Amino acid sequence: MKQVDIFTDGACHQNPGPGGWGAILRYKGKEKELSGANSKTTNNRMELTGVIEALKLLKEPCEVHLYSDSKYVCDGIAKDWAKKWQKNGWRKSNNKPALNEDLWKILLKLMEIHDVSVNWIKGHDGHPENERCDALASSAIKNVE
Repeated sequence: MKQVDIFTDGACHQNPGPGGWGAILRYKGKEKELSGANSKTTNNRMELTGVIEALKLLKEPCEVHLYSDSKYVCDGIAKDWAKKWQKNGWRKSNNKPALNEDLWKILLKLMEIHDVSVNWIKGHDGHPENERCDALASSAIKNVE
């Protein structure tokens, strides 16, 4: 199984407001950068979208090392929150609706294909790939503002 490193970040000017996402995929020393934006969104939606769009590019099942500064994304995956919400009819433990159900459904489907390990990294702390993803996300926002 191929091993791929994926770095992602999301950004939002106002929340909700214009938002963007950025991702870097690295395989055997080669990198691919991608980004996108939405004119009215939230930061968490952009964080999720970055992961989804990166995973969608993989053409076969891969061992994925995901790096994100989003606790929401990392905990949603690593602590199985999203799977619990899904099992609970997209309700959280406090019985409130889980947010971003549409994106979590897509992400959970993609995770059935790939073996994903999650690595939380501190944002805006000089991590080169995280800083690059942040720049990609911020640049993408300019296209929709």
